[in-house]
Amino acid sequence: MDVSPLTQQELDGLVGIAARLCKAISSVVVAPPELTELTVATLLAGGHLLVEDVPGVGKTTLAKALARTIDAPVGRIQFTPDLLPSDVTGVSIFRPATGEFEFRQGPVFNTVVIGDEINRASPKTQSALLECMEEGQVTVDGTTYPLPQPFLVVATQNPVDLEGTYPLPEAQRDRFMARLEIGYPTPDNELAMLDRMEASNPLDALTPVCSGADVERLVAMVPHIYAADPIKRYVLDLVHATRQDPAVRLGASPRAALQLLRAAKAVAAMSGRDHVLPDDVQSVVTPVLAHRLILHAHERAAGVTDACIVAAIVAKTPIPSAKLV
Repeated sequence: MDVSPLTQQELDGLVGIAARLCKAISSVVVAPPELTELTVATLLAGGHLLVEDVPGVGKTTLAKALARTIDAPVGRIQFTPDLLPSDVTGVSIFRPATGEFEFRQGPVFNTVVIGDEINRASPKTQSALLECMEEGQVTVDGTTYPLPQPFLVVATQNPVDLEGTYPLPEAQRDRFMARLEIGYPTPDNELAMLDRMEASNPLDALTPVCSGADVERLVAMVPHIYAADPIKRYVLDLVHATRQDPAVRLGASPRAALQLLRAAKAVAAMSGRDHVLPDDVQSVVTPVLAHRLILHAHERAAGVTDACIVAAIVAKTPIPSAKLV
């Protein structure tokens, strides 16, 4: 499908807002610049973000920092084993005075929804987000309610081998565009964190740098970034390779191919380009594809990780020629 290209003014505006978002988040979160840029790229690509790592490395801080940079309603859900689906989506309450049911909206009726420790809730409760994340709506008691647009879920989770966690269902993981791992900071970065947070929390001073309407406009602009046919073929080659790898029991879905291309377009736009390069695809391929793969049990026992599989696939997949792109 042909799409009209962005004007230079539109592209410059996108780059400017993206840079302000990255700067604001970096003022709070001590993390590599690549992680901050990927967070913003996921936002601009209209995707949902999963932040997975051990406790205490700043997962929730990253989610809250992203939410505070946008002047839009924010909802937070603290996932616990006793959380019910109605605590997420909302519930119909009977009003004796009127003799009618009244729908009370849940925290998903916000522009940005922070799902803290999502894998501490049961799979039944986790699944309450499936319709929200894919279709932008909620159905309760046979009635469908639209969610505000744009709609972004930023969820954090602990590794599944930690106490009190449930694995995310495959359908749930597939709805997250990207998975990030923060990791432990370097000694210098950790010292900077101690200095930065010694007297106050930087989150308290963080102010919005754009509005929800700005984000909605930028999300609508990203699809207009040009991707040549060889780039699309490259995306499909990477996705198809995950389905054919002998170590993988379940490979990436067609939804993964769509989201990989959208994420690559967002990275290209943030770089000030109106077209996608193979480097853009490679910069997001592991965060977009790795969490969707399910490896055979003997591969996991041998220490093989989903990120290792994606890295090996990228290494052996031919890159489109610069002349074709």
